Amino acid sequence: MAAQIAGVFEPSLQEKISNSKILVVGAGGIGCEILKNLVLSGFQDIEIIDLDTIDVSNLNRQFLFHKEHVGKSKANVARESALSFNPNVKIKAYHDSITTTNYGVSFFQQFQLVLNALDNRAARNHVNRLCLTADVPLIESGTAGYNGQVELIKRGQTQCYECTPKAAQKSFPGCTIRNTPSEPIHCIVWAKHLFNQLFGESNEDEDVSPDTADPEAGAEAGESALAADANEKGNVDRVNTRTWAAQCGYDPEKIFNKLFYDDINYLLSMSNLWKSRTPPNPAKWDALEEDGEAAAPTDTVLRDQKVLSLTESAKVFGDAIGVLKDAFGKLPDGDHLVWDKDDKYAMDFVAACANIRAQIFNIPRKSRFEIKSMAGNIIPAIATTNAITAGVVVMHAFRVLKGEFEKCKSVYMRLRPNARNQLFVPDRALNPPNPKCYVCAAKPEVTLKVDTKNVTVKELRDDILIKTLNMIGPDVTIDGKGTIVISSEEGETDCNNDKKLEELQIVDGCILKVDDFVQNYELTVTIVHKDPARDEPSFDIVADPESLKPKEDEPEAQPSKSNGNSKPSTSTAPAADDDDDMCIVEEDGEKPAAGSDEAEAGPSGTSSGPEKRKNDDTEGPSTKKARVEEKEGEDDDDDLIVIN
Repeated sequence: MAAQIAGVFEPSLQEKISNSKILVVGAGGIGCEILKNLVLSGFQDIEIIDLDTIDVSNLNRQFLFHKEHVGKSKANVARESALSFNPNVKIKAYHDSITTTNYGVSFFQQFQLVLNALDNRAARNHVNRLCLTADVPLIESGTAGYNGQVELIKRGQTQCYECTPKAAQKSFPGCTIRNTPSEPIHCIVWAKHLFNQLFGESNEDEDVSPDTADPEAGAEAGESALAADANEKGNVDRVNTRTWAAQCGYDPEKIFNKLFYDDINYLLSMSNLWKSRTPPNPAKWDALEEDGEAAAPTDTVLRDQKVLSLTESAKVFGDAIGVLKDAFGKLPDGDHLVWDKDDKYAMDFVAACANIRAQIFNIPRKSRFEIKSMAGNIIPAIATTNAITAGVVVMHAFRVLKGEFEKCKSVYMRLRPNARNQLFVPDRALNPPNPKCYVCAAKPEVTLKVDTKNVTVKELRDDILIKTLNMIGPDVTIDGKGTIVISSEEGETDCNNDKKLEELQIVDGCILKVDDFVQNYELTVTIVHKDPARDEPSFDIVADPESLKPKEDEPEAQPSKSNGNSKPSTSTAPAADDDDDMCIVEEDGEKPAAGSDEAEAGPSGTSSGPEKRKNDDTEGPSTKKARVEEKEGEDDDDDLIVIN
């Protein structure tokens, strides 16, 4: 191996390579390449962790895996394959999630360096915080198609992964998804929500039924349809979508007619919606069968590329429901399926439903391949980009071991040369920490603008502290009173879950002290009450409290004189369903925001089929509840491309 060959490395680096203990988080496309590079470079003590198992789709770019490994642990197989290069290396593999309590600060402190090769933001945030607390250098990396980037995160010297806002997933108003779709993505989001309504984890915010509260529909929305459904007492009996589907035996014809005929007629009764729009055309199962069109092609490639007709989509819809019903029926009571873009029938269901709804609303239909890309937010992974990125990661590792942190500037890979004819674009200097960062600042704090009258303690814990602020097991007390609002001890504060914040005196001006023992992370949260408008998030998180201060003392407004440097505040919401394939890359050689998401599966990767749910961080694009605001510095560059 290189470190054992005289003259390849200088003696001091050669010794450090042999004696250093390295942690690799993620054994996907980048992780496999990093592990291979570490072994061939002469590192003797390596640990690797990944929750995921090997899928057939991984084999075209994750070269430590082969056909016979499908279904096995990525971490374990990566270890076995890497040992074939050098059996004398000590490699320990964990088939586990890095976010569990087994891997706390003391675990990270045993390593000289941590190398991230993850595919989701939540796990990246978690590793970022633990490395900061343990004071262990972290090398973060990511790819998206032909673009990639590598950056060093070192406490007190560089910005951390959460110092700058990350691009938010695009969200859509619920009434648009339910009532007035106008783009293919609206139909795809609706179809994914329907999957969850029938087979997945049900969420009332993802209800696919027509929205009678739509302000455009008017006060008398759907009155005729409601009257028709009224019982003898004049009330409408509401039945849960999944309960109703189970009662009718998941009959494809009945479900089809309910979704695409009855519900569409219900929408048509909301006449105000169609004054300036083309009304939808209801579709009925019996009428489709009379079309006599050819069955959907069975060849996989042809089938993925073809745009199916309404009748063909209905046939795929019926077949998918039959298979999903059987899979769902085999699960224990209370369990559910998880939608996965790589599961044939789960993907068929969404593609068919999306195209049927698109046809009804006069929206262009898409091929299964196009729908899969949009539904999974996919940017194809490129093996060469992963290999180049992993090479830069290990070269950064050499510099870190030598203590040459100032040479570990962020590097960005691109498909085409920039204005300076560079394919590999380094930053001009290390990016310093953001003094307003709510993670790595000396005293982390945020201001939470929240509807204290309606948001519950459970929503504060689950939606705000865990999903949005990426904590694992938060403990919350009211500053100055010592009142325990949320405890990480199971069952200790369950009695508070359904209480509104104001019931516990969490009102405007209140200060909360939040402590996450797992991450060794403390945060001060100042509460500001807000009354959200319709379709507005029930809470916003402001990372820079200065942006909330009154502006009476500011000088009188003058005509704008832009110098090309000023930028508006940026809003972003870290997603809990991790956005698998997002990368923020720079354009024309300018500095991008830090952080990117690699297009491979990592420690909290998705399941490989419609199986039981593994984690709680998947959330549909139309149910975004939070917005995180952070004031950017005046010297930030404007030339960013956000790929998502």
